[in-house]
Amino acid sequence: MCCNGFDAVLNALSTLDDKGPDKVLVVDFGGQYAHLIARRVRELNVYSLVANYSIVDEGFIDKIKPKAIILSGGPSSILCRKHPRIGDWILDLNIPVLGICYGHQLLAVMIGGRVETGRGEYGRTMIKIINKDPLFEGWSSEEYVWMSHRDYVAELPSNTKILAISENGYIAAFKISDKKIYGVQFHPEVYHTRKGMLLLKNFLFNIARVKPEWRMENIVDNIVENIRRKVKPYEKVLVAVSGGVDSTVTALLVKKAVGKRLVPVFVNHGLMREGEVEEVLENLRSLGINPIYIDASNRFLERLKGIRDCEEKRRIIGEEFARIFSDIVRRDKDIKWLAQGTTYPDVIESGSTPGSDRIKSHHNVAGLPDWLGLKVLEPLRELYKDEVRRLALHLGVPKDVAYRHPFPGPGLAVRIIGEVNEEKLRIVRRASRIVEDVLKKHNLYDRVWQAFAVVGDDKWVGVKGDKRQHGYIVIVRVVESVDGMTADWVRIPYEVLDEISKRITSEISEVVMVTYAITTKPPSTIEPC
Repeated sequence: MCCNGFDAVLNALSTLDDKGPDKVLVVDFGGQYAHLIARRVRELNVYSLVANYSIVDEGFIDKIKPKAIILSGGPSSILCRKHPRIGDWILDLNIPVLGICYGHQLLAVMIGGRVETGRGEYGRTMIKIINKDPLFEGWSSEEYVWMSHRDYVAELPSNTKILAISENGYIAAFKISDKKIYGVQFHPEVYHTRKGMLLLKNFLFNIARVKPEWRMENIVDNIVENIRRKVKPYEKVLVAVSGGVDSTVTALLVKKAVGKRLVPVFVNHGLMREGEVEEVLENLRSLGINPIYIDASNRFLERLKGIRDCEEKRRIIGEEFARIFSDIVRRDKDIKWLAQGTTYPDVIESGSTPGSDRIKSHHNVAGLPDWLGLKVLEPLRELYKDEVRRLALHLGVPKDVAYRHPFPGPGLAVRIIGEVNEEKLRIVRRASRIVEDVLKKHNLYDRVWQAFAVVGDDKWVGVKGDKRQHGYIVIVRVVESVDGMTADWVRIPYEVLDEISKRITSEISEVVMVTYAITTKPPSTIEPC
């Protein structure tokens, strides 16, 4: 549950029984993973709320009455004069506290420790447990965790106990000796900290004594009821459907809530994958969603001519979608709402929560102009991809649609570095299809999170048919993830990579070089722009 305002938090709590389940408060300092922390807590059947640090004070805590508090990470530096903070009163609440990354550093400074800027640790990092503690019950003496920081805790006061250090000698975890207050520099909430869930279990159940009494069975009913409360009986809802699981689930939920007042629209922006338009229309119709189909390929490509900047491409695509929706609304005055398949990673990467940094604008979050004039419904805004997929299966969506690889709203435009043109579109479209086909042939497609090709302006000298050729470089990207917030590159067998490379260079005449991206997220993102 996302609650950045005090009234919103109280409203969320009002849906619970008077006695209610035990609650965990996640204090959001703008970190990418704040909601992921809350999501992991929910997976453990514990009710969790997220509140921005700016509204959390002693009165807030008294009303919420959490059994445990978790301080999130964030993009800010403790060393900045106006860094996000919370009052020292949190140290005397007699409520267990776990600080993660930025929260770890903030706790250290609160108790008189020192934070400095170091070399930085990103991605998979080894830590060594140097002192036993219930927090690390079940962990080996050395474990890999997921790091994403440059500042580090350099010194702690005597009333603390250092529990773990990283391979670079940084303090990776500590505890205030006489309190149930902990700091960990790594991210236990991300998939790639393999024993992260065990650490959260230890903190919640063994240290904070939280009871796992909350269930998610009624989430569909809650979402549908929330839509019905917002949308008046005479109002229609326009739903932008792309064929992906997010927009498909959104359309199905809105249909449950408003019935025939659903207005689904499928816009072909000319940036789809090979054969995707026909496949999307067939899948949607099989689910009882008959969208208005608009082929706007030419107008999108015309608007993108000469545009090289990633953020500008995203803005233009979002604006063009809005113009199309505006045309539809002018013809049907009863349309008052726009429903979108926005998920939480879209929100946080667009910098749309207080204190968070904009990594890249998602057209359905930061790219829609104010002049559109529609009220927005985002029923999946607080959910992650794997949660949406579970909802999809519950709603009767076929598994191959529910588990289709994520595809960005701006389509292939963000898989083309530099200007979008017909030649590069054709190259990236065909190369991506080859990547998918080869992975499916070797039964690897369903085992990875995302697999695609990227093309830019860089070229390489090649030899084809005994002749020199100055051709394009194609980058192949295959990653594993659970929710898209972190990702690791997949160790594809060499013979599979070889097959992909040979097919791309032989079937696409303009390509002479194929490379494989082997960088994790972070420091990279999954998509190139």
